[in-house]
Amino acid sequence: METVLFVSSAFKGTKMLEAVKASGCRILLLTEEKLQHEPWPRDILDEIFFVPDLRRYQDVIHAISYLCRSRQLDLIVPLDEFEIEIVAILREHLRLPGMRVSETRRFRDKLAMREITHNGGILVPPFTHVLNYDQLRAYMAAITPPWILKPRTEAGSMGIRKVHNDEEVWRALDELGDMQSYYLLEQFIPGDIFHVDSIVVNGSIEFCSVQQYGAPPMQVYQGGGVFNSRVLPRDADITQQLTAINQQLITVMDYQNGITHAEYIRAHADGQLYFLEVAARVGGAFLSDLIEAATGVNPWTEWGRLEIARLRGKPYTVPTSRQDYAGLLITLARQEHPDLSAYNAPEVVWKADKAYHAGLILVSPDYERVETLLNEYTQNFVNDFLAVGKPQNASRTGQQG
Repeated sequence: METVLFVSSAFKGTKMLEAVKASGCRILLLTEEKLQHEPWPRDILDEIFFVPDLRRYQDVIHAISYLCRSRQLDLIVPLDEFEIEIVAILREHLRLPGMRVSETRRFRDKLAMREITHNGGILVPPFTHVLNYDQLRAYMAAITPPWILKPRTEAGSMGIRKVHNDEEVWRALDELGDMQSYYLLEQFIPGDIFHVDSIVVNGSIEFCSVQQYGAPPMQVYQGGGVFNSRVLPRDADITQQLTAINQQLITVMDYQNGITHAEYIRAHADGQLYFLEVAARVGGAFLSDLIEAATGVNPWTEWGRLEIARLRGKPYTVPTSRQDYAGLLITLARQEHPDLSAYNAPEVVWKADKAYHAGLILVSPDYERVETLLNEYTQNFVNDFLAVGKPQNASRTGQQG
């Protein structure tokens, strides 16, 4: 019986845990002490371990090495974005299968992924590393603002700052001090933002779902609002274009097996598609539930099945998917337990069960029906529930000690 260790600093991925357990593996979980009261599926966990802080890499290496004195680990898997790097280090240290440090850096470091995709012929917004001041001045002289000051290794919209002139840039860099080199500066391109979620097997995309966000995630994260996304018509030109670019992305990133969540923007100015970022993980904010509602394929479950198939040297096959359409709404709520009973259209198949959150998923074989309800319910969410929270500080950038 194989033993799989999962590592996470967030409560997520229960469907992956269930899939790996169902495959007959012994599963262990390493998480942080602050999460010990979360509803982890303890009935299927063989052991669970808590540490004060997973960012203390050397402590984690020592802890897992000590664990290995009495347990044979066959695989280590991160559940959250922030643990991708420490898991790669552990694989390297313990000589276990999976992506190692140099491979994961391509999917964690936004500067590295921009360099790789740009060199591979994929459009990216003009960018520069915040490192050499002469190069930075030349960039700001050549590239029209506004710009985005972006941390290289944060997740999603954390730590991103929009700046409108060079003086704002220099003041921001004064605040960053010695952390400046962990940032890049990029031209802000207004446009429509899409996310493409894939299952990759032997370098080929075997499952792909293309979605469009409503308001850009950065706008919702920093300014408040209702986050929404919908599965796009599969025969639409934009869907076909994104599917093709996404395969090109997987090729230039030399990604062989696993799950990816990639984001692209279609610029309002020229209509071209630009690469924004890609992660070797399942998308957050209930996007896996959105995809499962439309297709019957859950990225968490399939990631687990794929990992175990590879571990055992057996072929993996993506399940047959449905061709429905789905939309997701989620927002911070003023109420601890929002009343969603008025949102009772037959297309509503899921409602969020999380304190101070209101959310739902709609499903229909008709894309236009989903879009109509999504627009109606988004406005109703603003009136009924919307609360604005303060963005978290970008606290993990560059912290490897």
